[in-house]
Amino acid sequence: MQVLVCPKCGMPIRMESLACPHCETPVMFDPGLRTMVALDDDAEAGDLAPCANRTMLCNWAVPREGEQHLCFACRITRRRPDGGDPASLDRLAVASQALRRLLVGLADLDLPIVPFWVQQGGLAFDLLDSKGGDQNVVIGQANGVITIDLAESIDAHREAQRVNLGEAYRTMLGHFRHEVGHYYSWQLVEKPGGPVLDECRELFGDERASYQEALDKHYSSGSPAGWANDYISEYATMHPSEDFAETFAHYQHIVATLSTAAEGGLQLVPPPGTHYCNRTIAPRASYADVPFDVVLADWRWVAIFLNRANHSMGKEDLYPFRIPEPVVAKLEFMHRVVIAAHTSKPFVEDVAGIPATLSCTA
Repeated sequence: MQVLVCPKCGMPIRMESLACPHCETPVMFDPGLRTMVALDDDAEAGDLAPCANRTMLCNWAVPREGEQHLCFACRITRRRPDGGDPASLDRLAVASQALRRLLVGLADLDLPIVPFWVQQGGLAFDLLDSKGGDQNVVIGQANGVITIDLAESIDAHREAQRVNLGEAYRTMLGHFRHEVGHYYSWQLVEKPGGPVLDECRELFGDERASYQEALDKHYSSGSPAGWANDYISEYATMHPSEDFAETFAHYQHIVATLSTAAEGGLQLVPPPGTHYCNRTIAPRASYADVPFDVVLADWRWVAIFLNRANHSMGKEDLYPFRIPEPVVAKLEFMHRVVIAAHTSKPFVEDVAGIPATLSCTA
């Protein structure tokens, strides 16, 4: 992700910001150019207007002369709590920020984002609240619809779940990145006769295996001994489809963080006399034109540095995962799948914009 800056004072600004924290200029995020623009007080000026959900902390812009008053990210949310529960709406606002960050990350990867209103089986999000009026909300993906429990936006709830399940990492953005992995597996890999389906099954296993049986076995028997030698996480051991989704999420974690480091000008220069690293590590804004071993070579050192920075703040590892050789092969597969699906216009608004690499079928 490129470093976003205030259009007035030029200082760095968070993607979710409604106003610059330095000069207090109201701002909007332009998803087309992926930059921040000033929210002009003159309603007649400029080509962009704020999303109608700005009061819900959405800072995305929409075309001023367009028919839509809601931005792409708000429209791709198919179901959400009604306005009767203020606490649910607060949780919706937090979760929607993670959703927008997911979409920007997918666009940075040049992946096509075909929404449900463009084609049947397109991407949609049901953001429901098990703490509100929606009971038994199950996080998952089915036929392009990703369901997320807004209770996961509550820090105490999410941390309790993380500890209870023995997970090293659990965030709202992580949920989105994992579930969208199921969607892209379905669309880019699992097509009958697809060019990489057999290779995918060799790496991850057969996704047609009974999911319910795998689920029951995982929660009754736990993960297999030595799982860390072959999988990125314990949850990835449950079923081939979960291994794919977990690996796809980690591919996004890695590439997005490297891109942010690059856009911020980070370089790791080994001090004189250093024996464990003999080159300057210079992350790239994009790794689309290099093999995955270049990605991994940069990531290993950047992750070490970021983990040490976290330790200096009294926190645990920022990236608390090992990447053994079998996982390297899986990530390399993801790298090739993502590159093969590249499109010049990620946010698809009509049927004409659907690239040939993505054919949504229900």
